[in-house]
Amino acid sequence: MRTTDLQLASALGAWRRPGVALARALADAVGGAALDGRLRVGSPLPAERRAAAALGVSRGTLTAALDILRVEGWVDTRHGSGSTLRLPPEAAMRLAPVSAVGEDGAIDLRSAVPAAPHTAYQQALLRAAERSGPVLAESGETGPGLPALRSLIAGRYTEEGLVTRPEQILITSGARAALALLTAHLRPRAAAVEIPAYPAVLAGFRASGTRLAGFRVAADGWDLDQLHDAFRAAAGGVAYLVPDFQNPTGALMPDAARRTVARLAERYRVTVMADETMRDLDLRPAPSPLERIPRAVLVGSAAKTVWGGLRVGWIRGTAALVGELACHPLCEPLSAAPTQQLVAAELLRDPARVLDHRRTALRRQRDHLSGLLAGDSRWRFTVPPGGLALWLRLTDVRSDVVAAQSSAYGLELSPGQSFAADATCAHHLRLPYTSPITTLDRVAAVLDAACGGQGQGPRVPGPGR
Repeated sequence: MRTTDLQLASALGAWRRPGVALARALADAVGGAALDGRLRVGSPLPAERRAAAALGVSRGTLTAALDILRVEGWVDTRHGSGSTLRLPPEAAMRLAPVSAVGEDGAIDLRSAVPAAPHTAYQQALLRAAERSGPVLAESGETGPGLPALRSLIAGRYTEEGLVTRPEQILITSGARAALALLTAHLRPRAAAVEIPAYPAVLAGFRASGTRLAGFRVAADGWDLDQLHDAFRAAAGGVAYLVPDFQNPTGALMPDAARRTVARLAERYRVTVMADETMRDLDLRPAPSPLERIPRAVLVGSAAKTVWGGLRVGWIRGTAALVGELACHPLCEPLSAAPTQQLVAAELLRDPARVLDHRRTALRRQRDHLSGLLAGDSRWRFTVPPGGLALWLRLTDVRSDVVAAQSSAYGLELSPGQSFAADATCAHHLRLPYTSPITTLDRVAAVLDAACGGQGQGPRVPGPGR
């Protein structure tokens, strides 16, 4: 059934965006409506002249938008038959889970997580099933991990300039499992941690009885004086850092600071656990190679680059450390299921297609949300060079108050206090940009209303709209 011109205009709604070319904004709106189900995939679009009139644009603008949609795979045009809306293969790699889009009426951004790349994941499942025979013939206990996956991950490190052997890799059921295993093995008396930091990691340290010594991280970098004091306080223990697109600030640690961390670690006998789960989410226009903290134990994961439901993480350390971890009683309970490891091996063998799409979408969404929030005196932020979220510094109101107000409008956010080991960051708010652009418009409108509605943001729609 053909989409009428009135149905098209109704589905797109207020699609114009300040500062964005009409053709680009119209193409984005059509693609977003297809993903959201507001336009039926497979239905012919209305004739160009009628569509242009209904949308209030020139026929040239509509033609330019259709050209964009054709190039990006959203529209199939056949001579004499018009244009038909379709989903390109890449569109199956939707970036945000349903909970972060508001399809059920509320938008939940308390977790900055991407959705699964559907097509790529399903294809990996099929390939993994075809290769599962030898694994299914075994006991199901993988010890330090399937040899093929350990070799694959070791090879990636080596390609990036850090020569690594498979025996230096241990597979776990995610980054949190990796950190839990390291903490259980090392039994640190104290840990130097970033403020802010990932709340689940802080909770893990507290549960093990580890004393926390914090040091500040802002969007513009690490406080090296505080870092020195924290390492001294954690002497003989561990340090947990996210040097690449830090969660939640998005900061990227300079090379000089990484070398400072290594010197302090050696001086105070601190084992550095460097969390690299955000490392692949580099949104810089011309990325340069990223150094690593010398002698750090590295923790990686497929959660942010592929999907949180792919419970596969890993530890990269010395062969001696990995051997000790493999003998720990918690190693097997914290290991990834062999079938999950097979899927991870398929996806990580050639991650470029998934990563390229994810970076492109994240970059556009980061820039869109930043543009909506820029120039407002009620908050300050630095556009991060990578990662998944903006770290807003609210000027007057506390972030827990804003989070409560936003919840009343159907938007769930994480206030800054939950990220701080010392319960500070009371005026900070993490604002993920993992949602589609149309959803980010609503997020900005809710934030505007929750902060008093004094800015120039769009009118906030009610919950469920």
